[in-house]
Amino acid sequence: MNLSRRQFGKLIVGGLAGGSGLLPAAAAPDAGRILAKADAIRNPQSSFVVDVSLRAFKGKRLTDETRVTTHSRKSGRGQFKSIVHVNSPSADRGKLILRNGNILWMYDPSSKASVRISPRQRMLGNASNGDVVSSNLVGDYRPSYAGEETIVDGGQQKKSCHKLNLKAITRSAPYSRVELWVDTGNFRPLKGKYYTKSGELIKVAWYRGWKSQMGAVRPTEIVIVDGFDPNSVTIMTMNRYRPKNLPNSWFHKEWLPRFEL
Repeated sequence: MNLSRRQFGKLIVGGLAGGSGLLPAAAAPDAGRILAKADAIRNPQSSFVVDVSLRAFKGKRLTDETRVTTHSRKSGRGQFKSIVHVNSPSADRGKLILRNGNILWMYDPSSKASVRISPRQRMLGNASNGDVVSSNLVGDYRPSYAGEETIVDGGQQKKSCHKLNLKAITRSAPYSRVELWVDTGNFRPLKGKYYTKSGELIKVAWYRGWKSQMGAVRPTEIVIVDGFDPNSVTIMTMNRYRPKNLPNSWFHKEWLPRFEL
């Protein structure tokens, strides 16, 4: 059978389109699945303890430093309950931050009082209270897929990424909206941009310092740049992830006076 070039082209297109004459549109990747995989890399999905240091810089000058230990237990709804113990500076040593559900509390051992605090309140530099308590983004945000982009990561390497738009769905979410870039090859979260309800950029964060911790390669350093002042930088470093059985009874404000590191 002899076919003209035009007839041959029509045959190929018809075969690719399943006889409809149209090529099927590719389905967008599942944003929820991508975010869940990124969460599993950001934090172990079990009870654990991690030491965290926060260093605030103005240009190259160190202006402030805080060290805490975060204790986190996975709740039945997939989110974490957390107790953050302040180790330094000495004036704040022993203070505790508790997250249980949508509520954050600050306990001061000197006054024996617990007060409600906002997850969006700054703890040190560009890091908020909501940054130092462990959390799954899946629990606090509704994700949508925004396509693929190539970005420069925290190690100054070009990486192909899934871009996700995240909209806050709980009061405990420290930011109203987040743009998150997740590596297409291994689902590592590489970069985040964080916004207020009015749409102002609060900060930009790069995840780096990848090391094997509790069964996965995780970021052990987050570089946080102020959205209004690029010379204001906070470096958040996570050390010594370790599993620990944490009783559910700990995660109530009435129990905080009994907490011991």
